[in-house]
Amino acid sequence: MAERTGNSNIITRNYLDSLLIETRYMNSCTPDLTLDLYGQKFPSPIMTAALSHLDHFMFEGADKMYAEGAARAGAITFYGMASESVIETLAGYGAPFVEIIKPYTDREMIYKKIRHAERLGLLAVGIDIDHAFSDNGSHDICMGEEMTPMTTEELKEICASTKLPLMVKGVLSTYDAEECLKAGAQGLVISHHNNRIEYACPPLMVLPDIVKAVNGACPIFVDCEISTGLDAFKALALGATAVCIGRPLMTAIKKNGADGVAEYLKKANEELAKAMAFTGCTDLSKMDPTVIHCRQ
Repeated sequence: MAERTGNSNIITRNYLDSLLIETRYMNSCTPDLTLDLYGQKFPSPIMTAALSHLDHFMFEGADKMYAEGAARAGAITFYGMASESVIETLAGYGAPFVEIIKPYTDREMIYKKIRHAERLGLLAVGIDIDHAFSDNGSHDICMGEEMTPMTTEELKEICASTKLPLMVKGVLSTYDAEECLKAGAQGLVISHHNNRIEYACPPLMVLPDIVKAVNGACPIFVDCEISTGLDAFKALALGATAVCIGRPLMTAIKKNGADGVAEYLKKANEELAKAMAFTGCTDLSKMDPTVIHCRQ
């Protein structure tokens, strides 16, 4: 029972489900989901999450289905740990692409991956700060590579090394948000990384405080248990710029490959449009946190 109680995914899901939506029909209209991000326009704020090694953890070709389905849906594709050749293949499907890079102990690996991302013309890159430690508090070992926590000064040097927007994934506090902004980060992904630590705050619980601390300085993305367009709406209404869907797309791949991913994202966008229309949030600049109420 203790393990189930402390599971951050369950806590996050329960918190999401506790958030209720107030309807506002008067003077509403069919909403516009267009997202302005890094000087470009995109059809939706719903994106894929930065999953890694799907061909290893699922089956061969699953990573390609993930990227292909996202491209068909017109969604920005986040992806995590992968070889340069895999990143080239996945980015080649044509969707705007963001590579999230692990905090390798060998920092030169980070710089090398950033230079590769620049050559590919990716939309952005990111550093995954919450993958530094293992379950016993020592440095994490991921796919044979050692990880080390990031310092503000190191992150500052990494941000300054590239003209690509550099975001930080794994932020779950105003402290980390403020340190990342000091370093020059141009995006934050609010996440506990699929229960990396038990009893983690649900991202939407800390989101309003982080939004206030950031004060518009950079885009804010949210993942963890974002499964539907209604989940996306709640995050966007509370101040997120965009959201990332991950594990439900793995199920979609198992059911119907790339088509399943595209169909799932299309449905999520329809659900988001419905919620926006029903609440008078006619475009992403009109999202209003006062339509969200927490069930007591």
